[in-house]
Amino acid sequence: MKKSTSRPMKMPDNHLHYKDYVGSVVFSETDAVFHGKVIGIKPLISFEGSSVDSLVVDFHNAVDEYLEHCAKYAREPEKPYKGSFNIRIGADLHRRAALQANLFGMSLNAFVEDAIRKYVQ
Repeated sequence: MKKSTSRPMKMPDNHLHYKDYVGSVVFSETDAVFHGKVIGIKPLISFEGSSVDSLVVDFHNAVDEYLEHCAKYAREPEKPYKGSFNIRIGADLHRRAALQANLFGMSLNAFVEDAIRKYVQ
């Protein structure tokens, strides 16, 4: 398999945003409906609508219902994107990244954060 050497493309933001939660957006031509789920958290929170407006309303309602459910049962709502995550990469890539970070006088964490920032901008 040939490695891609192209630069990353800036992708359009096809997501809904509400109260620090992000929802995916998918359109099903077969069902003629938009649907999605809240991403970045473990609980499954889904929503749908037959129009963009109804999709947004159902997304907001789904998030509000999740937050109300958590409050009712005295549970802390899960917050998406806390700023930490685990990744698994090959040992050789791990070693090379750590050595490169060291050459730049950076921690591996700072090196990876910088690389991600450059890729997603």
